[in-house]
Amino acid sequence: MTGAAIVRTLTLVEVERLLDWAGDEGWNPGLADAAAFHAADPDGFFGCFVDGVLAAGISAVRYGSDYGFIGLYIAHPDSRGLGMGRRVWDAGMAYLEGRTIGLDGVAEQQQNYRSMGFAPVYETARWSGRLEGAAVAGVTDVTADILPAIIRYDGSVFPQVREAFLAEWLKSPRTAKVLIEDEEIRGYGVCRKCRDGFKIGPLFAEGLSEAVSLLRGLAVETGGETIHIDVPAPQQAFADYLAEAGFQKGFTTARMYRGLPPSAQTSDVFGVTTLELG
Repeated sequence: MTGAAIVRTLTLVEVERLLDWAGDEGWNPGLADAAAFHAADPDGFFGCFVDGVLAAGISAVRYGSDYGFIGLYIAHPDSRGLGMGRRVWDAGMAYLEGRTIGLDGVAEQQQNYRSMGFAPVYETARWSGRLEGAAVAGVTDVTADILPAIIRYDGSVFPQVREAFLAEWLKSPRTAKVLIEDEEIRGYGVCRKCRDGFKIGPLFAEGLSEAVSLLRGLAVETGGETIHIDVPAPQQAFADYLAEAGFQKGFTTARMYRGLPPSAQTSDVFGVTTLELG
């Protein structure tokens, strides 16, 4: 690659390509993530192109007026060590300037992120295993009539309301289930097919028993395949439940923020939505 490098926003098709790269890196994205990711912020995906060929990419998604999240930071293997990654990093950070910025950093990059002003807040671990699903009282499929209430509940747990993203994320081919008790939402979760097995995320619930009920209800959709959940370290009781159920703890990331960490209701987060978008 010898031509001039150009950084610009990515189209939906190019976001799909970036997610294919993520799959090649072993990040195990969902099979239909691109449209929902792109809907979260159509201007929040950047690529560095050389001679019209994508060389590196990043997501830098704006939420509300004061929060953003960095992910999908990948350079194509043929373009590494040439500064292409830094170009998209700078574009993403400029796009999120003035906001608190979050990311989930793998261990080998955390010192690098620290040098750029990010500070770790908690660790997240990937738990993987199989679980027999079951019909659970109060756990039902999400329908259009309850979507506004779920968006409100989600906005009390996630740092900002993310209506555009959820309008897509709660659609087929993903399966979304909600737990309702005493006519109140006690939690909800989403299950989606990935290159390997299924991921559940988000898994938001008011407590451990509610999280387990949703997990068992969602596990029905997996047909006995492997389930992956990214569990924040503060949810030790839930991690203990998964371990007892035969799940294995895999790689870890650190949730890091540059700027004041958001004051969201993180006690309800039993499973992160995605490591790419927060």
